[in-house]
Amino acid sequence: MEFEEYASARGQELVRLGFTVSGDYQRAEDLAQIALMQAFRAWRKVQRSDDPHNYVRRILINSYLSMTRRRSFTEAPAAEIDTETTVPDPATDIVNSDDLWQALARLSARERVVLVLRYYQDMDDRTIADLLGIKPSSVRATASRALAGLRKSGQSHRVDERLS
Repeated sequence: MEFEEYASARGQELVRLGFTVSGDYQRAEDLAQIALMQAFRAWRKVQRSDDPHNYVRRILINSYLSMTRRRSFTEAPAAEIDTETTVPDPATDIVNSDDLWQALARLSARERVVLVLRYYQDMDDRTIADLLGIKPSSVRATASRALAGLRKSGQSHRVDERLS
């Protein structure tokens, strides 16, 4: 598969993953763009990997985690935004108003990523561990801490319904 085919086929899926972990549509677009740009630069290496899509998702997740560790971002917002060229995703309002999303937003970046990959992307612990570069036992421990934090914050009945 050529890079252009991959980007056309999987680009929106990468934006959705970026939105699910970050909660911000513009940041999601940035994350997808960063992931695709880095994948393009190393496309031969990406193609040789066992699962090229997981390779690109890992780039996106690592970019997100890296962004959350920085104290400030290097990009400055423009004075005016041309809203006519941007088409908002209708799912944005649904996710933003969702109680579960608000509870997820209170978790650390790594905890949120683990839960999103496990429950929204339906990945097993080994796949998540490969994406994050950690052991499967660390994935389970992180998920356990995150779920305990959600339950402690009073979201347990909503979390248990949606995630089980």
